[in-house]
Amino acid sequence: MEKTFEQNTGVIQENEELGTVKIADDVVAMIAGLAATEVQGVAAMAGNISNELMNKMGVKNLARGVKVEVSGKRVKAELALVIEYGYNIPAISQRVQEKVKSMVENMTGLEVADINIRIAGVSMQKDK
Repeated sequence: MEKTFEQNTGVIQENEELGTVKIADDVVAMIAGLAATEVQGVAAMAGNISNELMNKMGVKNLARGVKVEVSGKRVKAELALVIEYGYNIPAISQRVQEKVKSMVENMTGLEVADINIRIAGVSMQKDK
């Protein structure tokens, strides 16, 4: 009766009477990526070459630039950011960590253990 999931998933709720709720790592990565881009000073999420090509072809990947590992009820995340020119990198990084931690924990009920930030570039554009 139980389907197998092809992608990595974490259990967020188990109930003997009702069943199990699982969340895919990609969903957690999407939440983290969206939370990071809400912080003022973050120009974009950085991705690898295949992500960039897909983006140019019109395929949007909301988890671009985010790597998430869910083990048990703990989450470790790595985010690659492009920061807007003129912003303080340590301050932006701290705000991103706080925002991602808050959003992931509130939306999933999982505990965020680590959020590592990598600054992949600086955007020199005036408009987003």
